[in-house]
Amino acid sequence: MEHLQHWRVYAKKCPDKPALIMAGTGETFTYREFDARVNQIARFLLSFDEPPVVTIVMENNNRILETICGCIVAGVRCSPVGYHLTPSEIEYIIKDFGANCIITSYARRERAEQFLEKIPDLKNRFMVHGTIPGYESLEAGVARFPQSAPPEGHEGREILYSSGTTGRPKAIVNLLAPPPFGFMTPFALSLYRTSIGLGEDTVYLSPGSPLYHAAPLRSCLNTLRLGGTVVLMESFDSEEYLANIEKFKATHTQVVPTMFIRMLKLPEEVRKKYDASSLKCVVHAAAPCPVPVKEQMIEWLGPILLEYYASAENNTFTLVDSHEWLTHRGSVGKGRWGKIHIMDEDNETELPVGEAGGIYVEGGADFEYHNDPGKTASTRNSRGWTTIGDIGYLDEEGYLYLTDRKADMIISGGVNIYPQEAENVLVTHPKVADAAVFGVPHPDLGEEVKAIIQPVNMAEAGPALAEELTAFCLQNLSKVKCPRSIDFEKELPRLPSGKLLKRRLKERYWGKDGSAVKVIMSNASGQTQP
Repeated sequence: MEHLQHWRVYAKKCPDKPALIMAGTGETFTYREFDARVNQIARFLLSFDEPPVVTIVMENNNRILETICGCIVAGVRCSPVGYHLTPSEIEYIIKDFGANCIITSYARRERAEQFLEKIPDLKNRFMVHGTIPGYESLEAGVARFPQSAPPEGHEGREILYSSGTTGRPKAIVNLLAPPPFGFMTPFALSLYRTSIGLGEDTVYLSPGSPLYHAAPLRSCLNTLRLGGTVVLMESFDSEEYLANIEKFKATHTQVVPTMFIRMLKLPEEVRKKYDASSLKCVVHAAAPCPVPVKEQMIEWLGPILLEYYASAENNTFTLVDSHEWLTHRGSVGKGRWGKIHIMDEDNETELPVGEAGGIYVEGGADFEYHNDPGKTASTRNSRGWTTIGDIGYLDEEGYLYLTDRKADMIISGGVNIYPQEAENVLVTHPKVADAAVFGVPHPDLGEEVKAIIQPVNMAEAGPALAEELTAFCLQNLSKVKCPRSIDFEKELPRLPSGKLLKRRLKERYWGKDGSAVKVIMSNASGQTQP
């Protein structure tokens, strides 16, 4: 038992130690309690007439982790999916995944009722924290099963679907065999235990990122596997997050750059009000972090930031600590998993050092998109190297720098423009809370650069602020990379994970089918023009 990386070890070793704390309510589950609840769910699933395939539609609550862990212990496939998705998208995922069981929550009852009509043949439908017609109580269902551990076999696997921000959600399937019970790969064990430093003294603060995303889910699961305590926030709020670091004496956390930006926009007296000295490691990933933002975070918290670049496809992994980063500012580190190549637009010609192109990986983990061989094939070149569509470049020492997503690249007058550069500049302006940059139709150039700004104070939105932001951008970037027009929004559409729904903004100018539409656009002075 001691060689296993599993919460069951700690249910025996330190049964009264907190395994999970809900940040909002303080509700606490010890390792004994957590393991018992997981075992009941696993036994419940194993009692089904046919092997269960489970879709989970739940917010961050006190049942989501035990439900996912119950699937893992039972050796069944489960897919936690975004509760923001439409009923049609959830119907598509259930059918694509081949699910014969859905577990949701009373908080999602309105959405659950909507997609009930679309899945009338799905007989295993359960809900936590209450029920509505058509769903049975999960708590009542599992209560009749013993809390002892079921027989050990291979572990179940979480199959994660994409957010659906660039098209239909797609499932990413790792082609490795299911792992044996309590097993972490040597790479994962080295990463989480050695590089990040998770262990029995860890208090991991999950900042409200939904657990249908790979990074927050696996950080929570691996904290439990290694004997730490998970403090789970229901949603992200900048000041509450800082307060929770102090309250729970958090040692580890993982965030996205948007969260850094929101914390830095807090008044200085608010930031200084909370003691963050308990933190040993702040992991960040998911999107390129603007250099000035990261510099400010290191100055504030110290050199404890650890950045990585990876994806749910897991075809590569890079890592860079604060000390390395300060000598390679803007880098996401060197490849630790697979060899990185930068390729030209033909996907076959390797580009020289310092030149941006498609990021391809030789020898990384193999993956496929479930039920989508065409999409899977599009991620390979003739040598079998894989890509997830990101663009970047390598320096002479082999450090990787991210430029943008290929799908977001703007082509204006034959020039390739990466909107992430302008976004990274704009969000550092003190009057900007958030920014989105993308291409819009132009009769001569094909596309021109457009910015939509969420100002800190919406009352300041207008021509004067647009001119100020354009001038600010021109001070930091060449003219071709700067917005030719700026609009303002009270709030940009972001998922709870922080991911920007840029597609929703682009559809105003391109239409849902990608074709140009006639719109009224603002120019850089904030005035409208046809």
